[in-house]
Amino acid sequence: MPNTWKHISGALGAMILGSLVTGAVMTMPGFMRNDPGAQDAVVGQSVPAAGQFGQATPLPGQNLGAAQDLSTAFRNVANLMRPSVVSINTKATQIVRGQRLPPGFEQFFNIPEGQPQRREESGMGSGVIVRSDGYILTNNHVVEGADELEVEFSDGKKAAGRIIGTDPQTDLAVVKVDRDDLKPAQLGNSDAIQVGDWVVAIGSPFGLDQTVTAGIISGKNRIRGIIGDGAGFEDFLQTDAAINPGNSGGPLVNLRGELVGINTAIMSRSGSSAGIGFAIPVSLAGPVLNSIIENGTVRRGFLGASLGPVNEKTIEGYDLKTTRGVLIESVLEGMPADQAGIQPGDVVTAIDGRPMKTHAQMRNYVASRPPGAQMLLDLDRGGKALQVRVDLKERTEEVMAQFGSGEVMGAELVPVTEATARKYGYQNLEDGLIITGIKDGSIAERDGLEVGDVIQTAGGLPLSSARQLEVILEEYKRQQQPCRVTIRRGNQMLLMVVRE
Repeated sequence: MPNTWKHISGALGAMILGSLVTGAVMTMPGFMRNDPGAQDAVVGQSVPAAGQFGQATPLPGQNLGAAQDLSTAFRNVANLMRPSVVSINTKATQIVRGQRLPPGFEQFFNIPEGQPQRREESGMGSGVIVRSDGYILTNNHVVEGADELEVEFSDGKKAAGRIIGTDPQTDLAVVKVDRDDLKPAQLGNSDAIQVGDWVVAIGSPFGLDQTVTAGIISGKNRIRGIIGDGAGFEDFLQTDAAINPGNSGGPLVNLRGELVGINTAIMSRSGSSAGIGFAIPVSLAGPVLNSIIENGTVRRGFLGASLGPVNEKTIEGYDLKTTRGVLIESVLEGMPADQAGIQPGDVVTAIDGRPMKTHAQMRNYVASRPPGAQMLLDLDRGGKALQVRVDLKERTEEVMAQFGSGEVMGAELVPVTEATARKYGYQNLEDGLIITGIKDGSIAERDGLEVGDVIQTAGGLPLSSARQLEVILEEYKRQQQPCRVTIRRGNQMLLMVVRE
């Protein structure tokens, strides 16, 4: 399975640590040959003769106590965690077709034109055992598209794995093997870990299983837009522990041997470790793991409010009386936030006693709670402190689509989703806005639009929200230009020109 790259800034890129395609034995810089009869030498140093090696002694004035204690801590963590770490080998079969060649060219590989061919790809990643009865947590991109999984344990045994569930929005997956004698990792508290704390990463970089590296937590709450093209849930721990391709899905643990993160991505110019690695914290991974095991999929809580930052612009625009928290920009009618009395302009300062600093942090926390869960929100409303309790609903395509719904030209619009398309008899719709109602005397009625019509493009641009359509029409109106709008009605494609 190929590596996936996402450019972040300049020459730097963030790389989701994908699979390592194998099939050849390579010598690599920094590896010493082990040929029989070869003479080893260290440049600039003499090699002592046999029997001349002595007991290492500290230099005068050195106190190695602290260093030896740290070394012992690393060794203990490695010994504790190795039985809980696995390598995951994947196989995927792709169907490719022979290309038609221009006249005069010969088919070099002797593949009949247009005939499907099978091509197998192999990859490797890591995983961590989370239950003694065979449940393993890893990255979604490690197992995505795989037809076969083979899990290799620290004792050398191998077992077939099957995917229980995946969550592309966090890049997590749960794999199951038929063994009940496994040693699970202990989940730690990733919220409590601090920048500067020591951590250990274990995995199979470049196929070298049970590799242990150490470093510190370099940063927290990193959001890099790596997962889901920026639409996923991210709250990365950053570490300088060496992480390389093949480490994906492996554990990041503290010095108590507790799992605090799942190694997922690196920033690198070369594709290898540059000292900037990212791990999904267990505070985000834990609820996903539990939901997949219990339901086979991930069920997330839904608040029904759009969130924004508290900064100079919003402080002035909303006349806020606080400089910290998360701004409520809008509230969906009839949804949990509305039912709890939350209003646009409120600032959420804490949820369940946890301070809320960014809207991404609050979004992640709400989504980590199951449907039906109750949350206690601390609010600032015009300088007055309030507390409200909210009963979450379930985050679904249908309720999320309401954020893109609205009224334009007198037509009530909802974004296309699998459910809304099916409701109005459409298949294979990927974008657009479905008309669910039309006001009497409106532009939509005047121009002959009907309930069930799909507004697919405006000004040549595909549509995903009513606000987007509104902005496009306003711009054409400002330029005093007509806007061409394409409409789908059943199997027909219609063109409407909006001139006002």
